[in-house]
Order: sequence, then C-alpha cells, then structure tokens
Amino acid sequence: MQAGFETTLAGETVHLLGGRALHWPARRRLLIADLHLGKADVFRHAGIGLPSGGTLHDLARLDALLAATQALELWILGDVLHGPALPSRWRDGWNQWRAQRDRLRVVALAGNHDRALAQAGLDIELAGTLVEDGPFALRHDPDPHPALHVLCGHVHPLADLPGMRRRWPAFWLRERMLLLPAFSEFTAGVVPMLGAGEQLVACVEGEAIPLPAHACRS
Repeated sequence: MQAGFETTLAGETVHLLGGRALHWPARRRLLIADLHLGKADVFRHAGIGLPSGGTLHDLARLDALLAATQALELWILGDVLHGPALPSRWRDGWNQWRAQRDRLRVVALAGNHDRALAQAGLDIELAGTLVEDGPFALRHDPDPHPALHVLCGHVHPLADLPGMRRRWPAFWLRERMLLLPAFSEFTAGVVPMLGAGEQLVACVEGEAIPLPAHACRS
C-alpha cells in the first residue's frame, strides 16, 4: 500500500494516503474528491492547447489505490466532472475502466461542476449533496454539520514544505472537518491559513507527510 498517515476521526480509524485518497477500513471504502474528469478537454475546446491522457493517468492512479486497499467501494466527494460529458477520449477511457470493474460500487456526491452528471451515463450511483454515514457527513462543500464530522473537498488544499518550491496537495484537518486534496493532478489549489490546532498532511510522491499542527495561542 502507498504510505499513509493513520488517524482517528470521530472514533473511526482512517488512513490518509499519499495518493490523495482516504481509506475507511471499517467500510472497505476509498474516498476521493475533485476528480474533474475531462478538465483538459474543456480547456482544449476553449482553444488552449493541452496534452491528452490526463484522465487515463488519474484512473491508473486510482487503480493502484483500489488494489492496495482492496476497497469494495469508491466514493467521490463532488466534482466528478469538470464540464459537459461529451463524446471524447476520456469518456471512452472511463467507460472501459468502469466496465472492467463492474463489481466496484461507485458513489458520487454532487459538486459545483457536476451539472451534467445525472445525464452523463457513467454508471455512477448518485447520492445527492449530503450523505450521513456513521459519524461522518459526506459532502462536497466545506460546510459544518451540527452533529457529525464532515468529509469534503472543493477547496483543493496545498502545503508548502520547507526547502521546496513546489506546493503539494494536502489533507486539511480542522475541527470536526477533513478536507481532502483534489485527486486530479490537473488542478490548482490554495495554501490555507490554519486556525489553532489545525493540521495539513501533505501528499508528496506517494507518501503522506503530516506537518506540525498550528500552535494554539497561549
């Protein structure tokens, strides 16, 4: 398995994986956020020249995580798509990938880019904007829940590491909330301003590296 950081959220053991995914062993479930299928196609249709193959590369990364964790379910916390699900190479690749994994349950929460998802025909179970499951509230936007620990995406958190010019995707641990990094490698993001007690876990070349928690003021 890719190197991960084990932690406990709301009494549940989870693994934050360096491959930008969360593994929930008790449910045999892999969770990712912000897959953004077809994002490069949207840019190309706008006249911006970009290489193809980004979605296929992301699916290969996803395969490695599913194989390592032996997860039976894949949950996507919003932004499965980036735009219209038009006939394209990425869509052909997804359909082939999905057909080869017909026993894998794939569930998606709706994100702000998912307006075309319901009609896309991608063989994904649509779960609306909020699912309450055990101690967790699963959603796309980082909105707090009155009783449950939120797992979400949307923000694309990044981490600065000392001595490195590049910024790395990161999990952002907050009070009763965990923001997952964007799974798609073709995404920008933000370096968050951490509040007291908050922490980033950086995803660096397949390893999950916990950074020091932000100190509380005395």
